Amino acid sequence: MSEPVTFLGRAGPAVGTPSAIANRAGARRFTQLRTDAAARYAPFDAMRDRARAIRLHTLANLGGYLRQFADSVEAAGGRVYFAADAAEARSIILGIARDVDARKIIKSKSMVSEEIHLNDALEADGREVVETDLGEFIIQLAGEAPSHIIAPAIHMTAANIGRLFERRLGIDYTDDADELNRFARAHLRRVFLEADMGISGVNFGVAESGSICTVTNEGNGRLTTTAPRVHVALMGMERLVPTTADLVQMIEVLARSGTGQNLSAYTNIVTGPRRDGDPDGPDELHVVILDNGRSRALAGPNAEILACIRCGACLNACPVYRAVGGHAYGAVYPGPIGAVLNPALDGVDPWSDLPFASTLCGACTEVCPVRIDIPRMLLGLRQEAMESGVGFGWIRPGMSAYARAAEHPVLWRAFLALGGIVARTIGRRGHLERLPFHASRWTQHRSLRAPAPESFRASWRRRRG
Repeated sequence: MSEPVTFLGRAGPAVGTPSAIANRAGARRFTQLRTDAAARYAPFDAMRDRARAIRLHTLANLGGYLRQFADSVEAAGGRVYFAADAAEARSIILGIARDVDARKIIKSKSMVSEEIHLNDALEADGREVVETDLGEFIIQLAGEAPSHIIAPAIHMTAANIGRLFERRLGIDYTDDADELNRFARAHLRRVFLEADMGISGVNFGVAESGSICTVTNEGNGRLTTTAPRVHVALMGMERLVPTTADLVQMIEVLARSGTGQNLSAYTNIVTGPRRDGDPDGPDELHVVILDNGRSRALAGPNAEILACIRCGACLNACPVYRAVGGHAYGAVYPGPIGAVLNPALDGVDPWSDLPFASTLCGACTEVCPVRIDIPRMLLGLRQEAMESGVGFGWIRPGMSAYARAAEHPVLWRAFLALGGIVARTIGRRGHLERLPFHASRWTQHRSLRAPAPESFRASWRRRRG
């Protein structure tokens, strides 16, 4: 049996590819937009502090707010389901689709639906599922997973998309973005009118009113929640705010952090199904609240990761994510947030390599709208991986050797002398171009600063005579 592909196995071939270059350009653009938005709005840091307080307060009182939210949804005419895991969530949604005989289903962007592999379950039951978010629609045609939380097709160029549309949809090739958008709009318009059921994610649920809020830059999300006769909203259990006033704070900080906008183009708030006299809207609203490891994460040392509002800012700022793209992580949630969230939800064993996919530079925390301390959690997960025996096996003896040398001055001076010999022997202009064994990965794409030929202690003694 072949060894499973690790992060390093996926990341190595990705470096320098056209997809990685497109990914890096998109991430840098988003980072600059966020920087500009923060500079335009003086109270931005104070807003981040308020957003953090709201999220941590909600997590600390999550049980009560979940009960209040469920009661409010049902009071507004909706139905609420609690799913313990991905299998139960799929079963609930598939049951709803069968009950209403939904043959054609449209779906707005939802990372939680990716998490539970919902499309596969619905299609295996003979139902047609069409993604309506343009980025999700593109990667659905390509048979890929999202490579970014808010921009699923960030790794694809207009030429890639043009060839994809030519191959899958039968149109003449073009790499003109406006032409591609116009065709996708016309193609999806017909789907909206024919759909029996719409499935959406939930950016925030409001406990006091039972409202669900979706934030997009396309009108497709709004059409998904209102045009079909049945609307199913799929929500991670942590995605609540207590009040509408809190929702306003979160929407503002989300837009500025994610895309640099003061407000996203479409902020859609739905409260219950259509009422008597309403001209449009669904006849039925079903809200599925997913646990799938979140309770375990909430009780663990990394509970703070559930405060994430999925803006994607940490991905855009991360030098590792910029270099390799989202698919290298092999998980639903890529980047710094994924390196913590995936182990928090599933346990560290399946994702033991992801916490090591970081430089620990702290850029993720600097841009996080709710100031999540991701580097601290990555260090804790690295320690957990090593203690459980699923981390990189060569790190333990290396760190043990370092600790032993640091505790014994004679041995430490011997290591320093050996470093000087290495620097004089294989160093070139103060850098090491190639290292052996596991250290070779450091020098595959960069040079490493060589140790000083003379240690500080030796230099001190020589200068002091």
